[in-house]
Amino acid sequence: MKSIAIFQKGIVDVMPLTIPVVPFGIIYGVIGVEMGLTPFMTFAMSFIIFAGSSQIAFSQLFVAGASPLVMLGSVAAINSRHFLYGAVLSQYFNKLNFNWRILLSYLMTDQAFSVSSSYLKNNQNKINAHYHMLGSGLTLWLLWQISTLAGIFLGNIVPEQLGLTFTIPLTFLALIVSELRKLDHVIVILISGTSSLVFYNYPYKIYIILSAFIALGVSYLLILRFKEISK
Repeated sequence: MKSIAIFQKGIVDVMPLTIPVVPFGIIYGVIGVEMGLTPFMTFAMSFIIFAGSSQIAFSQLFVAGASPLVMLGSVAAINSRHFLYGAVLSQYFNKLNFNWRILLSYLMTDQAFSVSSSYLKNNQNKINAHYHMLGSGLTLWLLWQISTLAGIFLGNIVPEQLGLTFTIPLTFLALIVSELRKLDHVIVILISGTSSLVFYNYPYKIYIILSAFIALGVSYLLILRFKEISK
């Protein structure tokens, strides 16, 4: 199978997962402007960070005057799941040159990983199978940049009185709704939320990092517990 065909398959496979990406990108662009960021800064974060939830968290912390360490730490904590993605994909990309690995790492998102990891697993003998992730990742990247620009334009014409910043918690709630069906996930969510409230008044907005690490610790303990029960 030629590289271009694999690239096109990556685009086709990821398209169903792009449905929520466009409104999310528009919301980010709108609230970025509404929070006081310049259009350039709002778009630059989509280009550099390229991660919706991290961009919203970074924007809030930046406007609130948090320290650079807290802002960078928060983005790193939110995106820590990418270390797991990288560990899975490394077995397929370890023979690629440095430039390819850097490019694919930049384009890797939840949706791209979901579809491309399955393809790579079933097509390990194809030397050009990595073009699938190039297609899926680049598709998401283009849609995210376009939707951010659309949101920036709308943010400049939508009245500030509408208070669209309320969409931030709604967006995150939408991301975790599917996790409420699992008891262990509910426990982690509740502990993370409670920790955020307890440490909310700590300086430098450090409650975000503290609650994330507490939740990760609880997750680890729950995994160990379930392993013992299953033995």
